[in-house]
Amino acid sequence: MDIATLGGLGVGLVILVVVMILDGGSPAELFSVPQAILLIIGGAMAATTITMPLESVVKLPKYLGLAFKHKKENLPEIIELLSKMADKARREGLLALEEESKKIEEPFLRKGIMLVVDGTDPAQVRSILEHEITHMKERHAVGISFFVQAGGFAPTFGIIGTVMGLISVLKQLDDPSKLAKSIASAFLATLWGLLTSNLMWLPLGAKLSHRSEEEVVYREMLLEGILSLQAGENPRIIKEKLSTFLSPNERAGAESKAKGKAAPAARESRGQA
Repeated sequence: MDIATLGGLGVGLVILVVVMILDGGSPAELFSVPQAILLIIGGAMAATTITMPLESVVKLPKYLGLAFKHKKENLPEIIELLSKMADKARREGLLALEEESKKIEEPFLRKGIMLVVDGTDPAQVRSILEHEITHMKERHAVGISFFVQAGGFAPTFGIIGTVMGLISVLKQLDDPSKLAKSIASAFLATLWGLLTSNLMWLPLGAKLSHRSEEEVVYREMLLEGILSLQAGENPRIIKEKLSTFLSPNERAGAESKAKGKAAPAARESRGQA
């Protein structure tokens, strides 16, 4: 579960409630006009559905799951795996990787290694895997677009709700005692439109966009590793090249881990001497 998504949403709601209380209102007032909530959320989703194909709309639960759940790839571990495979390929040949490739869980990496084992031309390997990345970005763009468009429609439906509320207010001009409450209820629709847009739809779209960028970088790293392995480059060079995809903290952690492994081996070699 992504704590940042849940935490950000929770903190935003808490701030909203606190501000309402400080302004002398009550959080219950937010839900005093349920028809406004139905109009904003239902209307935004309905309008967005019109702009997208049905097969994309039915994937909305999946898109929400990607925003709230995220498995971060262990890049240093993948780099180490590619380095070991490169070392084995240099010593035993690329065909020696066939059995090992079947154990790889990552579909993109497994496909790339199998292409290399099958003797595919490096230019074709690059072309095939780059097309994979391009199509992945296009699929991700559909989910991102759903939330971004809903974020654009929500404030408009909020204004529509407010106008509808003000029409009802005008019908009650002969009863001044109800005017203040009716006007406040009408403007709740605008509040809900802005609230759902800026605390739900647009942030979720931005989260999915960030997820997509992370996935693209990850696959570009795998692509470079696969091509370097196929070219027979030195495993140390491959490791250094792929380490450029790591953040400074990840790189420092990988280096300290490598030193930790090297120290016992050095002590053992001194003991044998």
